[in-house]
Amino acid sequence: MKLFDSLAKYQPQALGVLRIVTALQFIEHGSQKLFNFPVSAQPHALGGLSLAAGILEFAGGILLALGLLTRPVAFLLAGEMAIAYFMAHMPRDFFPVNNSGDAAISFCFIFLYLVFAGAGAFALDNRRGA
Repeated sequence: MKLFDSLAKYQPQALGVLRIVTALQFIEHGSQKLFNFPVSAQPHALGGLSLAAGILEFAGGILLALGLLTRPVAFLLAGEMAIAYFMAHMPRDFFPVNNSGDAAISFCFIFLYLVFAGAGAFALDNRRGA
């Protein structure tokens, strides 16, 4: 269809918006673990894997939002989300809708897509010639 063909020219901008919005949501997960902000009814016990996850989510989310080192950061975060799913969610139940693993799966595959697609528009990587 011509309508959809004409949208292809906006692919870099759409990819950039996907990266930024996903990163902002990911930062929120990290800030909740590290700083209990936004306030959680059940604050995370900070130590070990939870601390590492909070740091990766907060710092990695900021780097992704800026579009800085997008591909290596996205690769690292995709791995973190795969590990989170199989360690924290999968043991509860097989189905993601029952084990609350939907977000981990979605983050994992969005980050994996960014590894291959790059940062899109609005990224500092574009200024570095990366």
